[in-house]
Amino acid sequence: MRTKTSLGKISAVTTPRYRCTACGNLTRFDVTSTKQTRAFHHYSVGGELSIEDEEVLAESVELVACQWCSSDRSVVALTEAEAEAVDAAGGTA
Repeated sequence: MRTKTSLGKISAVTTPRYRCTACGNLTRFDVTSTKQTRAFHHYSVGGELSIEDEEVLAESVELVACQWCSSDRSVVALTEAEAEAVDAAGGTA
């Protein structure tokens, strides 16, 4: 996953791929997470806010649930090798 700031700079954010072992879902998950960020808030003279130079200081994932079967106990994070195999197979490995 990548985040884009208002200046157009792109910073890489490492996000795991998931699989639901109950139904086989590889693509749709509800992820509940908390992020701590630091950012420069710039207000125009007209009061319009643009957020620049946002930096993620900490992030934790509290819950990942499958959108297909609603299970949160059957979702596992794939290893890097497993994620690459899924990508190579077009999302069906």
